[in-house]
Amino acid sequence: MLELREGRRCYPEAVVGVNVGLACVDGVIAFLAIYQLMRIHSRNSQLGWTRQKVFHLMIGSSNLGYFLYFVLTLIAACKGWKCWSHSCGFIVMAFPKILFLAAFLLLLSFWVDLCHQSNDDDEDEGCSPQEALLEKMDKTEFNACSCRLCCTFWSNRIGSRQKIVILVTVLVFAIMIASSVLIWVGMGKSPISSAVVAQVYIDFIAVVVLLLGGALASYGLILFLKMKKVRSDRALSEMRKVAGLAIVSVISFTSSASVAIGTNIPLFYHWHEWEIDEVYTSLLLVLYYFIGSSVPSAFILFVMRELPPQLVINREEESRTITLITEGSVAPHQQRWTAATSMQNQAC
Repeated sequence: MLELREGRRCYPEAVVGVNVGLACVDGVIAFLAIYQLMRIHSRNSQLGWTRQKVFHLMIGSSNLGYFLYFVLTLIAACKGWKCWSHSCGFIVMAFPKILFLAAFLLLLSFWVDLCHQSNDDDEDEGCSPQEALLEKMDKTEFNACSCRLCCTFWSNRIGSRQKIVILVTVLVFAIMIASSVLIWVGMGKSPISSAVVAQVYIDFIAVVVLLLGGALASYGLILFLKMKKVRSDRALSEMRKVAGLAIVSVISFTSSASVAIGTNIPLFYHWHEWEIDEVYTSLLLVLYYFIGSSVPSAFILFVMRELPPQLVINREEESRTITLITEGSVAPHQQRWTAATSMQNQAC
């Protein structure tokens, strides 16, 4: 039951403790993501925005948003903020989720690129599809420079699939803004029900999350099977990362979507007006936010934890590579290896 403290309605102690714990977890993840982003940028600032930097920015921003949401929810519940129980709380709740979905949509677009570009004209030069796949990984930072799962992101060379990700993100954001306006209108004398509008939006996002989890599982499996045919330590390392990301995504997205469809936990920002079962609510909050969001965010940061090499060193290596190519006749497979190594140095 809700408690009355100093004339204001606040959440029970167990629920408050869970919210504080979730806020601390998301705050730590946001800090680590932004700190790592600054370290990465200091090593290759001349390259501009790489996909590794974009991932850290999006994950950091998403978790910072969740941190603010949990803190403001507790304050608003005790102080009785009217706006928070409607459109304001809805916006602060929905925005971090959009950034979170955008980050994993971006990851999916990279996996789709790798799966559908593995049989290019490299095959015509006599190398197997599996060797061509590894060369593609080198050319897209799927390599030892910690950008293995995130390729170089040039602002003037955004791929078609990445443009689709941007379009979907903008579309979801527009739907969120439209829903918040309807919720605001529903606060007055209007036939529009704010609770119904918010629940419809939550169900829509849950369906998107389920589809995204299924797509990551499918393309993760395809990529895993392609790399399995390559006998190398690097391929084995990438297989583990792809498999780990796919498994974590499926488990986390399925759990969060199930909670969103089956309960009102995502609308927790205005639950201070209702009765609350402390244990049940606390468990669902952990399942929805910690398992559904914090765990995959932390895991993707762990996968990209390595720093890229210094850009100055890369340029020296690149110049030596160009000298070797121009000075003598090299075998075709050696030229391919040198080109892939040069592209790797440029990417990182």
